Amino acid sequence: MEALPAEILNGLVNLLPTDARWLRWLLASGVTVAAILSVFGLTFAFLTVTERKLLGRFQNRYGPNRVRVFGVRLFGFFQPFADAVKAITKEDIVPFGADRVLHFAAPVLMVACSLLGLAVLPYGRELSALAGLDAALLYFFAAGAASELAIFMAGWAGNNKYSLLSALRALAQLASYELPLLLVAVPVVMLSGTLSLTGIVEAQGGWTAGVLPHWNVFTPWGFAGAVIFHITALAECNRCPFDLPEGESEIIAGYLTEYSGFKYALFFMGEYFGMASLAGLGVTLFFGGWQAPCEFLTFIPSYLWFYLKIVVFILSFMWVRATLLRLRMDQLTRLAWKFLVPFALSNLGVALFWARTAEWAGFPLQAARWALAAVCIVALFLLFGRRFQKAFAPRQYVVSET
Repeated sequence: MEALPAEILNGLVNLLPTDARWLRWLLASGVTVAAILSVFGLTFAFLTVTERKLLGRFQNRYGPNRVRVFGVRLFGFFQPFADAVKAITKEDIVPFGADRVLHFAAPVLMVACSLLGLAVLPYGRELSALAGLDAALLYFFAAGAASELAIFMAGWAGNNKYSLLSALRALAQLASYELPLLLVAVPVVMLSGTLSLTGIVEAQGGWTAGVLPHWNVFTPWGFAGAVIFHITALAECNRCPFDLPEGESEIIAGYLTEYSGFKYALFFMGEYFGMASLAGLGVTLFFGGWQAPCEFLTFIPSYLWFYLKIVVFILSFMWVRATLLRLRMDQLTRLAWKFLVPFALSNLGVALFWARTAEWAGFPLQAARWALAAVCIVALFLLFGRRFQKAFAPRQYVVSET
């Protein structure tokens, strides 16, 4: 089972003659791209209905459960296919005076940039589209940053000043949270000694007593980095409580106001693809990638572990959306620049201490190492948390005597 996807790919490639190198490469690349699009396309479809049903349960209602196919309801999980038909058949309205080229290119670029991030993720021991890329982490961040251009194009192309202002607000949010997202990846690179995502996963291999995995999240600096990564990933994906760029109750739909039909659906497809790619990056950096949580569970294929971790990561995004309220813009930027950025920078120092004390042998020294690192993380959290809260003075209510 572990080598089954690679064996299927090699079997298809071997159908071509050995001297046709370009055809063999083209077939291998096409099959890989088709596999990624199929898996994550179906994942996107079922995640949309899963999120709607989960939000319904959180809010004491059912969610979608009425769509039938040949009389079969299947608990409403045919809903995304009905939504796809509806989005395709709806009229595509382009505003008068809009830039038609950019209006069409923005949603396409949004989806393309999200898919580029999925190309470098190591899905298993022998399963990755660009497994040999040494600077895969840099490639991931470069591809993700290009999605900001798509957002600006969407706001500009509609010939609507409110859409443009919403796009600028979205860019301010993404730029603010891009920095802590990059900073939490630096300790992982420093400890693993490589920019290759495959090498980062391999550096987290092994277990203590066959039970406790050597994942980065089970270290003080790794736990703090994983929490910061989760918060910044929510902001980068425009997920609640950071969904100000698409605040329907405040600014109609933000930079998507002038979009309809399938173009509108493409933006949400790109958002879910971006959420899956960021979840995959978080799993790779902090949760061991394809590594099994226990040694006796290694008989399960590694790509199944990776996919399961991504699904759990995305479900946590949905849980946060159902729990927290939307922030104001000033609260959002203040959280990034006054708390997350200094906390992530200070976490670099804790990771450096962890790396320099790797030679400490014996249980007393290891316990002291853990205690010192944990105390530093807690102290930094309290320090920056108090400084962050000082900006919010307690409200004072004046009671009139008249």
